[in-house]
Amino acid sequence: MCRRDADATGANLDIAKGREVLPKNVKPLHYHLTLEPNLETFEYEGKVVIDLDVVEDTTSISLNTIDLDIKSSEVHSGSKLITSSPKLSYDENTQTTTVSFDDTIPAGHKATLTQTFKGTLNANMAGFYRSSYKGEDGSDKYIATTQMEPTDARRAFPCFDEPALKAEFTITLIADKKLTCLSNMDVANEKDAHNGKKAVTFNKSPLMSTYLLAFIVGELNMIETDAFRLPVRVFATPDKDIEHGRFSLELAAKTLDFYETKFNSKFPLPKMDMVAIPDFSAGAMENWGLVTYRVVDLLFDEKTSSASTKQRVAEVVQHELAHQWFGNLVTMDFWDGLWLNEGFATWMSWYSCNEFYPEWKVWQGYVTDNLQSALALDSLRSSHPIEVPVKRADEINQIFDAISYSKGSCVLRMVSKYLGEETFMEGVRRYLKKHAFGNTQTNDLWAALSDASGKDVEKIMDIWTKNVGFPVVSVTEDAKNNSVHVKQNRFLRTADVKPEEDKVLYPVFLGLRSADGVDEELTLDGRERSFKVKDLDFYKINADHSGIYRTSYSPERLQKLGEAAKKGLLTVEDRAGMIADAGALAASGYQKTSGVLSLLQGFDTEPEFVVWDELTARIASVRAAWVFQDDKVKDALKAFQRDLVAKKSHELGWDFKESDGHIEQQFKSLLFSSAALSGDEKTKAAALEMFEKFKNGDRSAIHPNLRGGVYAVALQNGGEAEYDAILDEYRTAKVADERNTALRSIGRARQPELIKRTLAMALSKEVKDQDIYLPLGGLRSHKEGILALWDWVKVNWDTIYKKLPPGLSMLGSVVSLCTSSFTSEKQIQEIDAFFKERSTKGFDQSLAQSFDAIRAKDGWLKRDAEDVEAWLKANKYL
Repeated sequence: MCRRDADATGANLDIAKGREVLPKNVKPLHYHLTLEPNLETFEYEGKVVIDLDVVEDTTSISLNTIDLDIKSSEVHSGSKLITSSPKLSYDENTQTTTVSFDDTIPAGHKATLTQTFKGTLNANMAGFYRSSYKGEDGSDKYIATTQMEPTDARRAFPCFDEPALKAEFTITLIADKKLTCLSNMDVANEKDAHNGKKAVTFNKSPLMSTYLLAFIVGELNMIETDAFRLPVRVFATPDKDIEHGRFSLELAAKTLDFYETKFNSKFPLPKMDMVAIPDFSAGAMENWGLVTYRVVDLLFDEKTSSASTKQRVAEVVQHELAHQWFGNLVTMDFWDGLWLNEGFATWMSWYSCNEFYPEWKVWQGYVTDNLQSALALDSLRSSHPIEVPVKRADEINQIFDAISYSKGSCVLRMVSKYLGEETFMEGVRRYLKKHAFGNTQTNDLWAALSDASGKDVEKIMDIWTKNVGFPVVSVTEDAKNNSVHVKQNRFLRTADVKPEEDKVLYPVFLGLRSADGVDEELTLDGRERSFKVKDLDFYKINADHSGIYRTSYSPERLQKLGEAAKKGLLTVEDRAGMIADAGALAASGYQKTSGVLSLLQGFDTEPEFVVWDELTARIASVRAAWVFQDDKVKDALKAFQRDLVAKKSHELGWDFKESDGHIEQQFKSLLFSSAALSGDEKTKAAALEMFEKFKNGDRSAIHPNLRGGVYAVALQNGGEAEYDAILDEYRTAKVADERNTALRSIGRARQPELIKRTLAMALSKEVKDQDIYLPLGGLRSHKEGILALWDWVKVNWDTIYKKLPPGLSMLGSVVSLCTSSFTSEKQIQEIDAFFKERSTKGFDQSLAQSFDAIRAKDGWLKRDAEDVEAWLKANKYL
């Protein structure tokens, strides 16, 4: 692959950590930033006045800029003008502008850098950018908005764009009088400006990092609540029903109050605004006091959205509000500490969700959601440590992944269980109090937790955060001595661990569940150990799956655990986690896939949604690995799925009542879709009947919880008429959730002409760049779509590359979507040959992870294709 070597001119290489950072000769104290966006030309004028502390004798000031046209620069020291015509040099490689002058400003003095500049309101959802929505007459309307994290504040204005270089900000926005202007702080004053415009100046912010700055100009509607001690508001563009923000608004007020109490720390800004942005590359962004969201992650209509959508909105809102303290008030000192932000906000969103909605039982779902996504990515050789060394700006986007978010939060869940939740929260309170408005490293959090608990947290947790991967704990038994032997080794999905990759020994909390309860003290500190178990008839390692590892049992023990599950001896988390472990271990050669299929078969009477969620996910992973195999075997696996889920689906039914709980709604939805898509006649007929009524104009015929499943069944069994009806729903539905479900479904159509239309949609103006992955995702559900996706990438690569620049995060997602569903080494060679001739900067990690995932499936098929076929024959599916 083509990689560009770091070449630091105008930036220093911080030798201690290998980071490419700005010189330390000056430090920003305060920015006065004035911006005037033009929503017709998509350009903006800007002026920034930066007050600086001069730390070393200085004849130059280096700061970050990208895609900005600097018109003038002046440097003052006190009342003395140092220069009004300095020499400016730009280093594209390090994204730095250096302002040089002849007179030296001595250390200990103050300086001011004033620059005027022009910029473009780009269409790339980065920096200061434009976002479009439809006016009442169908015309395109625009707002100007921002997305600074990780390193795009430098696209908006010249700045010292590093998390540790905190400063105060005073923002002024100049705009038409009819437009709403928002920033992190509340309005200080509003004055008349030129050409009948207004100049809105906001109060000075506290010390904060550049990546948390935000400003928005546009036509916006608003709702407000006084349920919190400060104003909490939700904004949206006029084409949206602002009342759909009511759920998020009320939840935000309650959550802020809850966090203030839990953290023993007042929210330090004067208001909290949350804004639904029509074009947004992430899910949401925690800008201090002005949180921005994808429309679908903030606005929620109880009548037209599913239970799972409601839970997603709640988690996202609570995640972003947790950041107001963890990330905003206390900030990592550089991007290798990203997990401190994201891991904690993820854990805290689940913690608070559980407090507010105990009936959702979110900690059960944590095992099948966060833990599994962490273990899936971290089982690849191309994964990275939680604390990943980051040297350059262009490396940062690639670490916003399941390691920083999910594994990071799983480590915190593990330590919270180890210390006890209240002790853990006391440590968090001490951490926030000590480091408020400052920057930290991971060991600062461990020190606060150690202080609160009296335990050496750093010694235990450093191993988890500084190393890549996790162990598999293999369990053997000595029946004569009533003892169990456990041994840890590095787990790789590709089943080819080299000795040099298996040197890290993790402190593994064994969490031994037996008839006497759970032994939380039992730990595996070395490679292996033995311990006594009073009764070998029933025991299980990793109670509730709070440990970050897989457990490998003998087939006999696995069978006994299956029986224990039926007797009610295992918790929901235990059952779901055990199935997940067994599936992952079979896929990587530790067990035979036939054993897992038998284990799944034994769960046909399982009563809990979360366990079924994992059961269906494991069948789906087998079917995905076998997608290019013989049709007879694929049909047999489909029939196995049908047999497993249909009876339970019929028992639950698919009618929804007011009295149905949050989990019950999702349970009915999951099994209905799973049964109908695997060919169960009863559910399939019901789905097709609903769709026919819907197609004929009855929008209430499909319940929101069933919408995606019904669309998928209609496309699987229909043709152009069904496709056009769903596409029309995407084009005409008023609610973002409804439109997204339609767009996500169309890829399910397998006919060549419809596949072509789906792929054409992805690059058309009809689909916003933020949503490009939605039509592509459905194509991965069938062989024809997987092949077409890769052909589409090859033919349209230049267009895709231009549309989704590599410095931003979405290109990696699209590359991963279009390559990772392959299953053979030969397909890797074809992909590799294509990219060998092209730069992979900005998505090289996504590509490496795709290759690892494909190799893992290739190895699985070579090992177990015959084994699966034999099991299917023995069970009368072949």
